[in-house]
Amino acid sequence: MKNSKSIFNNLFVLELANNHLGSLERGKKIISEYGQVVRFNKIKAAIKLQFRDVDNFIHDSYKDLDERYIKKTLSTKLGKKGYKILVDHIIKNDCIPMATPFDEKSVDLCVDFKFPIIKIASSDCNDWPLIEKIATTKKPVIVSTGGVSEKDLDDVVLFFKNRKIDLAINHCVSLYPSEDYDLALNQIDYLKNRYPENVIGFSSHEYTDWSSSMNISYAKGARTWERHIDIEYEDVQVSKYNSLPHQIDEWFKAFHKSVEMCGPLSDERRIISKNETEYLDKLVRGVYAKKDLKEGFEINSKNLNKNFFLAIPLQKGQLSCRELLNGETLTTKLKKGDPLKINNIDGPYSKIKSLKQKIEKRGFKI
Repeated sequence: MKNSKSIFNNLFVLELANNHLGSLERGKKIISEYGQVVRFNKIKAAIKLQFRDVDNFIHDSYKDLDERYIKKTLSTKLGKKGYKILVDHIIKNDCIPMATPFDEKSVDLCVDFKFPIIKIASSDCNDWPLIEKIATTKKPVIVSTGGVSEKDLDDVVLFFKNRKIDLAINHCVSLYPSEDYDLALNQIDYLKNRYPENVIGFSSHEYTDWSSSMNISYAKGARTWERHIDIEYEDVQVSKYNSLPHQIDEWFKAFHKSVEMCGPLSDERRIISKNETEYLDKLVRGVYAKKDLKEGFEINSKNLNKNFFLAIPLQKGQLSCRELLNGETLTTKLKKGDPLKINNIDGPYSKIKSLKQKIEKRGFKI
């Protein structure tokens, strides 16, 4: 498929995510049911998977940690053969296969499957090692903006513009589910005004309406949309933020409006809630020592991959993929597998009190 902005226009992305629960049978059934809805409504739709190199995505020492995100990631693990079955079934059902890769190895899997589009999750909008890897593919990219600052948005948009890679930007509120008053649909105006060269979309998690927000977002200029999907199958409870086939059918047919969903903001970045920030911080990869390191070791881009690796969970006080800078110096020694914490370095983040306190408060207490 030709790399062009037209690939984003009127594109509906149906997020399969972990709804298949690691079961190929369940995954294929979901794809089949939504394929029928897509064909009936004559919609251009993609069914999107999530890719993680699970064996390396989670730090070995914390795979037994009683934390929902870690347990879900491990329980829904699929190998390349399993994903190939799902990808083939997506194509068979006349949908576009695509994925959100959460690590660099998973980007290679997107290339292997010849996906025409790659998605960047809100939590990874400033995961630069991952973003740089995605850019090497030269494939069109959709990025969600939940919880992302204006500065980070500007940086990622400019990054892809400079590389002449088509980028669609989804307004997104990373609350699962979202109430109608959370939607802030006027953010679509903000994104269109700030980034006039990009296709703007809407990734939605509300659960009370499948028509009003569709019509409002289209009227505001959104041209790509995303929702999570699931089916009622084998007595598994469907999460509120997931849509069922009849609701997606209603979404496709939507022509009604709701002023309530628009929100008050249209010309500035919304205020990110504490709950949303804390939720997204749990998805960020922390920096861990790959080997024993001595006090005085200077961290730079040339020695980073040799001496450190990125993995969840992000611990309190630990540096994440967001804070890797050239010239940070270890003030203490580190053992193999140790988290790199703010108190272990001499660098910009350790010298600015407000930034240091923010890093000390976020993440898991282990």
